[in-house]
Amino acid sequence: MKTKICIADYGCGNTKSIFNAIKYLGYKTIVSGNNRDISESSHLILPGVGSFSNAIDKIKLNLDLKFLKKNIFENNKPILGICVGMQALGTYGFEFKKCKGLNWIEGKVTKMKNNPNILPQIGWNNLNIISKNNKLFENIDEKDFFYFVHSFKFNPKNKKEILANTKYNEIFSSVILKKNIIGVQFHPEKSQISGLKLLKNFIENFK
Repeated sequence: MKTKICIADYGCGNTKSIFNAIKYLGYKTIVSGNNRDISESSHLILPGVGSFSNAIDKIKLNLDLKFLKKNIFENNKPILGICVGMQALGTYGFEFKKCKGLNWIEGKVTKMKNNPNILPQIGWNNLNIISKNNKLFENIDEKDFFYFVHSFKFNPKNKKEILANTKYNEIFSSVILKKNIIGVQFHPEKSQISGLKLLKNFIENFK
């Protein structure tokens, strides 16, 4: 299958910036929630902005979850969840109310500590890379900075699924991986050169 990235369009994501970043890298990409476009893609991206519960509601309303799961779990199509798109991969979220997530990576999404720095975390931060040899981090190290906007954190049940963490008031998971399912708490599409490197690694090294 030729490389083609489908950015899942479900009404709750920064799709334009992601589209522009991937287009800049030279890959064919489409913003769509259509089953045919998902099936014909080599990679999927699940964006997300706003609250956990709102994202989940819109995913269920606008995407064919049964079809999406078949592509990810049976066809092993690589998927990258970004920010709330990463959080939606979890079992439960606790923003405003307890809400069931997709449960594709077992874990809970809870509020971060709000001191000594205020929430949300808005701005640049780096990664403490745990799995330094993982192909997602090719040409990336602690000197690379990424753009974060969030007040909640993903807590995977299996700590081995945490590839990198970041410190803001506390240490939280900033990159997670379960087989072909990847999540990043930051916005690579807004992280300039560092973010472009990560997006390229996802596309080139996960097939």
